[in-house]
Amino acid sequence: MKNIAVLTSGGDSPGMNAAIRAVVRTSIYNGLNVYGIKRGYNGLIHGDVMEMNLSSVADIIHRGGTILRTARCEEFQTEDGLQKAINIIDIFDFDGIVVIGGDGTFKGARELCKRGVRCIGVPGTIDNDLAYTDYTIGFDTAVNTVLDAINKIRDTTTSHERISIIEVMGRNSGDIALYAGLAGGAESIIVPEVDYTCDDVCKKLLQGKNRGKLHSIILLAEGVGKATELAEEIHSKIGMEVRVTILGYLQRGGSPTAFDRILASRLGSKAVEALLDGESGRVVGIRDNKIIDEDIDKALEMKKNFNMDMYKLAKILSI
Repeated sequence: MKNIAVLTSGGDSPGMNAAIRAVVRTSIYNGLNVYGIKRGYNGLIHGDVMEMNLSSVADIIHRGGTILRTARCEEFQTEDGLQKAINIIDIFDFDGIVVIGGDGTFKGARELCKRGVRCIGVPGTIDNDLAYTDYTIGFDTAVNTVLDAINKIRDTTTSHERISIIEVMGRNSGDIALYAGLAGGAESIIVPEVDYTCDDVCKKLLQGKNRGKLHSIILLAEGVGKATELAEEIHSKIGMEVRVTILGYLQRGGSPTAFDRILASRLGSKAVEALLDGESGRVVGIRDNKIIDEDIDKALEMKKNFNMDMYKLAKILSI
């Protein structure tokens, strides 16, 4: 093995830069040439490649986003696009590629593996929706960003004696809402994994009002629906004033937490080691605080188990 490439694809997440840094420096430490592919699979198709050195990744461990940039690429999902990518890989003589991203990124890596390209996946997504690993890079930072927002919104919600609905990201995963809601003391946490009705939410609000509680925080995962629609329904049913805050891309930015920096460093280095060991078609992750690797097909087929024990605890503590 002589030449390794690294790319980031899909949605950005805090800690991606720490992972890139680990890939580059572990590669150089082991005497390899390392290249950065800009803008994910789109850059791979178009040969947007740069050689990287120690200075390329200096002072980036604390930065959010990704220095390699990222983009979604529909062309890569076609046979013609895949062939263009293979051509670039042959031209630059890449012996292996580390791909950092979520399930869509891993599916792209799987297609490359089928065509003889050695790939190792690193989970970089705030959604924490990959079942094979306990945590994905960026999740912890996103949770802390939401928690900070909850703390600030609660101040004004309390002052004005209002109800606030905070809509958070996560696609079809409720982990950001669950973790941030438990840590922030949200009165209601609404996630895709657990059925709910507006009547249940209204009943809890009225029970709180009857005992003198005049403000509440409701955390809504985006995979459930729109916060604005829930706010209108609550107001129409019980007449209480509701304010909506949609955090949006705010959750994807910011300096990564210590947890995400350490996780990204461990996973990025492990990915290079896996390539050096002759592995391919694997994804690295963390399970019970141990760095592991899993077959990419198996990892993509696994179904994410929602932490119902934590959800029940949040309900108990919010009575």
